[in-house]
Amino acid sequence: MGEVRGSVRQRVYEEVRRRIVSLELPPKSPISENDLARELGVSRTPVRESLLLLREEGFVQVFPQMGTFVSHVDIERVLQAQFIRESIECTALAEVDCGVASSHLDALHANLRAQREAEKHADTSEFFVLDEEFHLCLLRLSGRESAWPVVQSAKSHLDRARRVGLVIHSLPALIDQHQRVVDGVKTGDLDSAVRVLREHLREILTDLELIRQQTPDLFSSGEMRPVRRLVTTLEPTPSPVPE
Repeated sequence: MGEVRGSVRQRVYEEVRRRIVSLELPPKSPISENDLARELGVSRTPVRESLLLLREEGFVQVFPQMGTFVSHVDIERVLQAQFIRESIECTALAEVDCGVASSHLDALHANLRAQREAEKHADTSEFFVLDEEFHLCLLRLSGRESAWPVVQSAKSHLDRARRVGLVIHSLPALIDQHQRVVDGVKTGDLDSAVRVLREHLREILTDLELIRQQTPDLFSSGEMRPVRRLVTTLEPTPSPVPE
């Protein structure tokens, strides 16, 4: 039996969203409904519906008669996402029962070993995946795992900047922060663990200006509009000329 319409749309939505968040589709990339439908083996309807959902989330811009394009990273959305993530993760960590949590630390230690292996091979893509797993494991310690989808949804815009941040940031320094959080939980010093986690989650705020300097095309510098050349692309809307 074939996929029902809702599941097809969800599959298309998740795949396109993944490509955007991973920067496989960088800002200003055109998205063709026809090409995407053909590639994924679906009709244009679930593709169109998925793009409408992504537009609501701010990941794409749709211009009638001109096309659909991947949006730039919105700094305000990044800052909001960082605030939501910090609020949830730090509050959850402060609620951990260290006596119960000790039986779950093996997974975190294994994750840290894998992080060091990824760092050794300069594999930032693998490190990103392991970093996600690490923070999910932290939520599990407090029984707040159900909050993870909220964190993931909020931080999708943040993740595009984080992908670049992992290239310019010291991975050993990030791993050291992870280790210190685990050490705090292990010793029952939750105040220290929360403090380190908060510092860790705020690293992106420090990195943002450097990321903007090194990858200015990732961020929007103003309103964009499609312009037809050999290939339709997005360009800044010119400022009005004073009379």
